[in-house]
Amino acid sequence: MKTTNILIVGVGGQGTLLTSRIIGTLALNSGYDVKMSEVHGMAQRGGSVVTHVRFGDRILSPLVEPGKADIILAFEKLEAYRWLPYLKKDGIMVVNDQEIDPMPVIVGASRYPDGLPEKISCRCGQFALIRALDIAEQIGNAKVVNTVLLGVLAKYLEASPEAWQKAIEETVPPKTIEINKSAFSKGYSTKQEIGKGKVHGGNVLEQSI
Repeated sequence: MKTTNILIVGVGGQGTLLTSRIIGTLALNSGYDVKMSEVHGMAQRGGSVVTHVRFGDRILSPLVEPGKADIILAFEKLEAYRWLPYLKKDGIMVVNDQEIDPMPVIVGASRYPDGLPEKISCRCGQFALIRALDIAEQIGNAKVVNTVLLGVLAKYLEASPEAWQKAIEETVPPKTIEINKSAFSKGYSTKQEIGKGKVHGGNVLEQSI
């Protein structure tokens, strides 16, 4: 099997780290070598959080290089936009349709960019936009946004839904197993806005945000 490179990006408190551990558990259960690296500066204050997940027959480095990510799973639209340089040309971007203001926006030094889905979709191979927070709130717990998004991500990987459910059972706290499995199933069965865009080069990082 070729190496699969996944980048999970969001802000502190969204459950990105737990999501990466579920993916890692799934890969280990499937017999693959797995390496992960978590970077979460100021995560408790809502700062950016990114996790690199790589799995395959043999993995030497835990870090995904720019332009090498097969999939980016973004828990927030601006974070998706920030990390686009890491997505390979025909890569897949799965984005939660949610806006969380970074500190420069909160203090009035900048504004949240408009039209991010359009800017993102034209720079990736496949693009899926989902209102994961709305789905999580319908289930009854906004904290399961991460497993709703995981259900969407699962459609792009080879493992069965049953294998994902097993990984969830082995990773999340016991008292949250059932609601997380429900959230995963909802994400897996939900239709998303999916598009295939033209790839454009260049650095799309918003330095002011």
